Amino acid sequence: MTLAELNVYQMAMDLGERAWVQVSNWDFFAKDTVGKQLVRAVDSIAANVSEGYGRFHYRENQQSCYYGRGSLFETRTWLIKAANRSLISKETHAAFEHDINQIGRMLNAYIKSIGPVAESVHEENAAYASAPMTNDE
Repeated sequence: MTLAELNVYQMAMDLGERAWVQVSNWDFFAKDTVGKQLVRAVDSIAANVSEGYGRFHYRENQQSCYYGRGSLFETRTWLIKAANRSLISKETHAAFEHDINQIGRMLNAYIKSIGPVAESVHEENAAYASAPMTNDE
């Protein structure tokens, strides 16, 4: 499985692009304060997944994904601030929140699938394909 085929990576990339579109419409002060932080946090999710994917040892991949999960939580905080400050609508915030929850479940499943069972993080990984995406991770 290639990096581009990982659903969690695809969703994280899409979330970053959607955040960029939102922030690009804000005034200078909002962009310079909340906007930059939001874009950096949301872009870091996909960046960390891709960095981990490129690492040789599975533990490095897991660690990078943990960093990505931290960026996911940071993204949630900046989106709450954006909603509270009327920079995004409640509907837009709800849509982002839905996707953040889905990415979180997928990222947890992906992290669980990485391990000594696979010889390489680049092999077909049956554990990832069948990993549950529930809230109890």
